[in-house]
Amino acid sequence: MITPIPYETLGHADHGWLNARHHFSFASYYDPKRMGFGALRVINDDIIQAGTGFGLHPHQNMEIITYVRQGAITHRDNQGNEGRTVAGDVQVMSAGTGIYHSEYNLESEDTQLYQIWIEPNKHGVQPRWDSHEFPKTYDSGLSLLVDGNGTAPLQIHQDAYVYAGTLQANQTIKQTIKHQAYLLVSKGKIELGEFELKQGDGAQVTHQKQISITATEDAEVLILDVPGN
Repeated sequence: MITPIPYETLGHADHGWLNARHHFSFASYYDPKRMGFGALRVINDDIIQAGTGFGLHPHQNMEIITYVRQGAITHRDNQGNEGRTVAGDVQVMSAGTGIYHSEYNLESEDTQLYQIWIEPNKHGVQPRWDSHEFPKTYDSGLSLLVDGNGTAPLQIHQDAYVYAGTLQANQTIKQTIKHQAYLLVSKGKIELGEFELKQGDGAQVTHQKQISITATEDAEVLILDVPGN
């Protein structure tokens, strides 16, 4: 079953320096029907103005994935980690027993990113942070960016899989699903089953072992394959 989530229906908060769209209830946005999707708790589609960002703040027992779509984000934390993640690349943070971090846009342009929170299957782990640079185009299908079993370049504490990649117009790919999936259209337009999805849209996929994705124009997509409740 495919359930499209149009961009226009997302929660919205404009803080001036931060323009955020929420796929699930977050901060001041609350919808009892949109509390998460299995182990997936947060997807925020954020635009962060140049020279601004999130100051030092804490997290605990959460796997936090940042996929940068435009610009770059600079990470610092109280574990001594520091790094700059640019468009098309990914950083992950296991909050574990507790971590303080900041995320700033130190660039001269706005930064757009997906902030993704996945509930862990292990609590109280040692906090850690990592990032990885990925190819900006893919020849066949999507690339596995993040998982919990040691296969992907980036690891989290959950049996979840994060795929991403670019598709050329009229290209069709098949994607296998282990659990249930949440798809995000980062750029362009696609067809997913009987539905047309545009940039910013999402879609929930349940009770399907495989999906077919056709790009109706050059597109970039993410797939979050996560355990259900």
